[in-house]
Amino acid sequence: MNSLTIDKIKVGDFAENKKAFTEADVLEFARISGDFNSAHIDVDYAKTTKFKKRIVHGLLTAGLISSLLGMELPGKGTLYLEQNLQFLAPVYFNEQITARVEVIEIIDNKKVKLKTTCKNSEGILVINGTALVYPPR
Repeated sequence: MNSLTIDKIKVGDFAENKKAFTEADVLEFARISGDFNSAHIDVDYAKTTKFKKRIVHGLLTAGLISSLLGMELPGKGTLYLEQNLQFLAPVYFNEQITARVEVIEIIDNKKVKLKTTCKNSEGILVINGTALVYPPR
C-alpha cells in the first residue's frame, strides 16, 4: 500500500505484517535501547521465571505496529501522536507474530485513530492498543 492522505483513508482500512524475532534481533534491541533485562538476555535466569524461557522485549514487538503506521497505513510521512499498549502475553524467540493496524475513527478530518494488535501464531493476542496519527498530507 502507498501512503494514504486523510481524504483516501476510511474506517475499516487495515494493514498487517509478520515477523519472528531472533536472538540476534533481541540482542541488538538490548544494545540499542540499553535494556539488558535478564528475562530477555540470560537463559539461566529466564528458566526461573513464570515464562520458563527468554522473552522478546514488549517494545521490540510493538515496533511492528510502528512499522505498519509509518510504511503501510497511513504510510510514509505519518506522524505518530499517541500509542496505548497493553502487553497481554509473552513473545518467545522465533515465534511468528502478526501485527495489525485498523482505522477505527477519523477525527476532525485531520487525525486517524487505529486499533493496534499483535497476535502470535496460535492467534493469542499478545499486544492490544490504539494509536493516534496525523497521516501524510
